[in-house]
Amino acid sequence: MSSQLTRSQITAKARQLARRGLTSTPEPVKQAIRRNGRRVLGALGETGAASGDGPVWVSPPAPLPDGMSRPELEKTFRSWSVNGEPVGHLDGYIDDSILRFSHTWGLVRHDTGRALELGSNPYFTTYLLDEHSPLELTLANYYGQRGHTTETVSYLRPGATARTEVSRECDLFNVEEDEFPYSDGTFDVVLFCEIIEHMLMNPLWTLRQIHRVLKPNGIMVLTTPNVARLDNVLALVNGANMYDPYSGFGPYGRHNREYTRHELHRLLEFAGFEVETSLTADGHPSNPARWPLFEQTAPLVRPRREDLGHYLFVKARAVRPPREGLPSFLYRSYPPDQIVDFA
Repeated sequence: MSSQLTRSQITAKARQLARRGLTSTPEPVKQAIRRNGRRVLGALGETGAASGDGPVWVSPPAPLPDGMSRPELEKTFRSWSVNGEPVGHLDGYIDDSILRFSHTWGLVRHDTGRALELGSNPYFTTYLLDEHSPLELTLANYYGQRGHTTETVSYLRPGATARTEVSRECDLFNVEEDEFPYSDGTFDVVLFCEIIEHMLMNPLWTLRQIHRVLKPNGIMVLTTPNVARLDNVLALVNGANMYDPYSGFGPYGRHNREYTRHELHRLLEFAGFEVETSLTADGHPSNPARWPLFEQTAPLVRPRREDLGHYLFVKARAVRPPREGLPSFLYRSYPPDQIVDFA
């Protein structure tokens, strides 16, 4: 028998020694040892109490365009300027969501035809679609006014020293209230990303409009924060609040309703879509072991370990007409004849 210890044996021994060493140690030192112990275990690929079967959550790798590295893409995005704003004004957004842009692009990078990108500003996903997919893009935003606008984006391409400047033509309308200004069956693909969580009253209106402007069997990509993400679970277990703060940008500036993967699938089924691809993934590197009660909580969420990422990513096809009415799991306080029993 080999005398070499396995990683799990080393981890178990380390915990045993740590427990012995903590028995007579002052509390501030205990906390420091526990905190740094979690970091060491994380570096080993372990996850505390759940380590017997490997990490409780590992985000799937985010795809990249051929020949481009993650640092190159990040450097390009950090050179971003929209409408003359100073370079760096979007760095916080990049820190939070750079992996999300890649996952979103990855769902349709090989698809063809006409594509509508709703909520395209600040144009990070637009860049990936425009430069690294065969899709022909139409862009839409909403800033409180309807109509049309042209916005300017400038950035440094990988390896370039001179900035590239691109004009982005955009239609302006409120996706929750307005009929989309496109004919039936106009698009092969619609991207509906990071919008549904901001909606105030009726996301089903928007899904029906998306269905209308898609060709039969057309593709919708929907992304939105995952309300059941591991960080939210750990926040609640540790007594923290998981809800979005009030926003100085008004009611559309905050997340008004986030979704689980199950209820998002049900909503899309009600709206006439069939889910083709579904995953959760993080928008940026994360360390859930930083939470004090991580080791106690991790075994409890292991049964849904594929469902713990920051964001939900769904690729669905418009395969049947949307149902009439409003599904009961998402709507209430409407006239009874409008609510459809749909759990």
